[in-house]
Amino acid sequence: MSEPFPFTAIVGQDDMKLALILAAIDPSIGGVLAFGDRGAGKSTAVRALAALLPEIRVVVGCPYQCDPKAVAGLCEACGKGAKPKSETSAPRVVDLPLGATEDRVVGALDLERALASGERRFEPGLLARANRGFLYIDEVNLLEDHLVDLLLDVAASGVNVVEREGLSVRHPARLVLIGSGNPEEGELRPQLLDRFGLSVEVRTPSDIPTRIEVVKRRDRFDRDPAAFGAEFASEQRKLRKQISHARDALGAVETPDAAIERAAQLCVAVGADGLRGELTLIRAARALAAFEGGKSFGDAELKRLAPMTLSHRLRRNPLDDAGSGARVARAMEDVFA
Repeated sequence: MSEPFPFTAIVGQDDMKLALILAAIDPSIGGVLAFGDRGAGKSTAVRALAALLPEIRVVVGCPYQCDPKAVAGLCEACGKGAKPKSETSAPRVVDLPLGATEDRVVGALDLERALASGERRFEPGLLARANRGFLYIDEVNLLEDHLVDLLLDVAASGVNVVEREGLSVRHPARLVLIGSGNPEEGELRPQLLDRFGLSVEVRTPSDIPTRIEVVKRRDRFDRDPAAFGAEFASEQRKLRKQISHARDALGAVETPDAAIERAAQLCVAVGADGLRGELTLIRAARALAAFEGGKSFGDAELKRLAPMTLSHRLRRNPLDDAGSGARVARAMEDVFA
């Protein structure tokens, strides 16, 4: 497997990097959608995230990476018998290709074993591999409708159910969705759009010095990935440790009532659909406070995160030509005035 580009070597794209870090700290935020220009580093950033994820404890030999402490969330095999043995493992960042079949995504009968021995055995799919990790969908706006329906079911329940070919299998599929794409190539279905906690706009840098630095770093990486990675090894370790500490500190971060009220005011001001806006904004602000070593959070964190938590949740207003980002900015001016 080729070595990924170091996350800390990515130039600019601060919103996208912050959104990915927050999703790594608190998966309950609900995933990240990065929409914008082709060739602006979206896929590079997502694949670089895997090297920063702190290790988790998993059941030995379990294809779903079950959590040995979550007794109620174990798969059928891990839930049988005595307390399962555990080990540490890195969470997975699993790619879902656009051309993937339904069997490849949800899993299916292992035909080779069935033909050889007559044994009916389930062959886990991409959802199984991504359990307790990340499922990355490049060009998510071009994903086929039947796969979108599958993802919506799994995102809502956290369980993958397969009933086919004489098989009846249920296994945990608690995963963080990460999507990227170019909005010029098609819109995302509203139902799936709502499942992403954070949405960021990724633009090609327009200033010459930044573009030069991006090209120089990418060229150095392509010529010698190992040497380039070694240059950023110290920064990578530091960021990984910071994410790990933030995960541990997340439960101790205070959630003030004033911050919840402010989040609700913002969501009402922009006309956000549902209540996911408030929940996501509060969770993201709490993760940001934990990442930066804070014990609580307030207006500063909410202001910073409101655009990426609310911009994709607005109702369309035919009488308002302003984009969603401008509408959120106006609401922030009113609420924080």
